[in-house]
Amino acid sequence: MRKVFIHPISVRIWHWINAGLIFFLIITGVQLRFSWLTLFQYHHAVFTHKIAGFILAGSFLYWLAYYLITGNFKQHYIFHRKDAKGMVRQAIYYTFTMFKHQKSPFTPSSQERFNPLQKIAYLSVMLIFTPVILVTGILFSDIVCFLGIINYIGGLRILDAIHVATGYVFFLYLIVHLYMSTLGHRVVSHVIAMITGYVEEGDETKQEQVE
Repeated sequence: MRKVFIHPISVRIWHWINAGLIFFLIITGVQLRFSWLTLFQYHHAVFTHKIAGFILAGSFLYWLAYYLITGNFKQHYIFHRKDAKGMVRQAIYYTFTMFKHQKSPFTPSSQERFNPLQKIAYLSVMLIFTPVILVTGILFSDIVCFLGIINYIGGLRILDAIHVATGYVFFLYLIVHLYMSTLGHRVVSHVIAMITGYVEEGDETKQEQVE
């Protein structure tokens, strides 16, 4: 099967570091939220959650700078008119025709990596939810220093509600992302692609089974 190179090594390294950070932040965040759990000692969870959060902020800035400087943000993430036309077809594929082993309406390439629904999901996570959870996390990192800003947005309870709700969004996104990663030509195809950089031509284009 022919393979197409679509994931540069810089993107692959960033992806796995970012994935590890998000997973660790979720685990430590659960410990902080439910103090009766014994995943970590509470004070260790506080410290490591804060450090991982600052590293995630650096990871986000790297992602943003990389895609803006290389021009790949416009190439891969910007929503175009044809994406709007393809949304319904892609949604029908994911919810119905995929299970009948029919062909996906989108084929990833080095020119365009993401289908319309992926663009919406990734843009929402990277440009809305990531900044929200980073900013609220930074405010939590030094309540005394940022008390004026915290009071301006409604106090600690509001800040906590925003931070935790966004954390749940990341948890749900992680589950969906893990599921979607199994929908390649083989169950491990997308994972292998994010390791090697090469996607099998059959990924996202499951052919109808020949009877």
